[in-house]
Amino acid sequence: METRKQIAVEKKHCGLNCAQAVLCTYADIAGINEETAIRLAGPFGGGMGTMEGTCGAIVGAGLVLGLANKGKASSTKQMRQIMNKFQERNGATQCKMLKGVGTGKVLRECDDCVADAVEFLEEQIG
Repeated sequence: METRKQIAVEKKHCGLNCAQAVLCTYADIAGINEETAIRLAGPFGGGMGTMEGTCGAIVGAGLVLGLANKGKASSTKQMRQIMNKFQERNGATQCKMLKGVGTGKVLRECDDCVADAVEFLEEQIG
């Protein structure tokens, strides 16, 4: 049986951006269909469209939390925990830094960012 981590990485390989891959993997929990997930998360790939922002995989996890928790305050606390764990493991949460733009030092590949975001999301939603 495939894990959600594996499913999300496969979705990334099928042409979805990092945010889309995470949100589509959890569309059932988020209460939306995959088409809506793809449209909703579209602008958040590539560091929110420009590599300057937060990694799309983390944004995808946040979208899942917000939709699954119906926007409850617990989503903010859970998102902070995901961000902290992601930062600890990878040394950055900004796409540009993760990809080594300007430094030439790649901290984490997209597949691994997607897998990490899903792992930390799983810890939050059980």
